[in-house]
Amino acid sequence: MNTERIQQLLQFVQEEPHEPFNVYALAMEYLPHDRGQAQHYFEKLLVGHPQYLPTYYHAAQLYADLDDRTKASMYYDFGLQLARQQGNQKTFDELQRAYRAFQDDEE
Repeated sequence: MNTERIQQLLQFVQEEPHEPFNVYALAMEYLPHDRGQAQHYFEKLLVGHPQYLPTYYHAAQLYADLDDRTKASMYYDFGLQLARQQGNQKTFDELQRAYRAFQDDEE
């Protein structure tokens, strides 16, 4: 884990608390090494910036990896709805493929 990068991102979050990308970047930096911290920052995004579409794919994937299928399914569904509302077909397609793979794992 790149602690220097994390410190820099934490500073960015303090300086611009209403900028969702900084929180997203922090969650993504933590994701490979500290799922608890990644989860914390994804939840912060989902509550504070629910219109920030990139969050949903990775948050849903994290919850799937944590075997919280209810939350994973919910975030895939919310992400699909938001992508449709925003007219973002590429992200909709990516979320849909990931959601189908997630559902196939259940069978």
